Amino acid sequence: MLKLLVVEDHALVREGLVRLLAQLETGAQVLDRPDFESALELLDGEDEFDLLLLDLALPGIDGFAALDVLRRDYPAIPVAVISAFDDLPTVTRVMNLGASGFIPKSFSGESLLAAVREVLAGNIFRPEGAFSGARLDAAKPLPPLRAPVRPEDVGLTDRQAQVLGLMVRGLSNREIAEQLGLSEGTVKIHATAVFKTLGVSSRTQALVAVARYGIDFTRVF
Repeated sequence: MLKLLVVEDHALVREGLVRLLAQLETGAQVLDRPDFESALELLDGEDEFDLLLLDLALPGIDGFAALDVLRRDYPAIPVAVISAFDDLPTVTRVMNLGASGFIPKSFSGESLLAAVREVLAGNIFRPEGAFSGARLDAAKPLPPLRAPVRPEDVGLTDRQAQVLGLMVRGLSNREIAEQLGLSEGTVKIHATAVFKTLGVSSRTQALVAVARYGIDFTRVF
C-alpha cells in the first residue's frame, strides 16, 4: 500500500494535498504534519514511507536545512519539495541537496499528481519552462543556514561566481575586468548570465539574492 507524508504548515493547502494525493491509488495512506518537528517525531516512530512531500517555507527552520536533515537521517525516503518559490536558484539548490523532485505550487492538481508519479517511479522530477517568478529572496527572512551555500549550489559557474563575488565587494565592471584579466565586454556577458541564474535583473537585486541565499565566496578566488 502506498504511504506518503505531507509536511506543510498551511492547513488549507495541507488538507488539499492530502485529498489530492489519496487519488494516486485505492487505499493510499497519506499522513500529514504541520511542522518539521512533528514530522521528525513521526519519522522516528515509523520511517517506512514511499515519499515525503516537503514545503520549503516551514515555520522555525530553513527549508534547505530541513531537506538536508532528511537526506542525511532518512536517506531511504525520497523527498519531493513542493513550494510557491520556484525561481531557478531555489530549484537548483533543492536538487543539489538531493531532493527527488521539485513541484511548484502553481501546478494544477493533474500536473502535481503526474510529478509525484514520476518520483514514485524512481525518476527525478524537475519543472521545465517558465517559472512563476516567485523568489525566495523576496520572502520574509528565515533562520540562517547551518552551512554556507557554495555558488555552484545555486547554479553558478566558477567564472560567474568570481564576477559576482567581486560585485559583492563593490567593484565596477571595469575593475572586475582588470582583476580577472578579462575584457569589460566579457564581464558584462558573465554578469548577464549571473542575473539570469539568480532570477534577477540588476546588480542591486543580485546583491540582495546573495545575502538572502547566504552565498559564500571564500573558495572562489
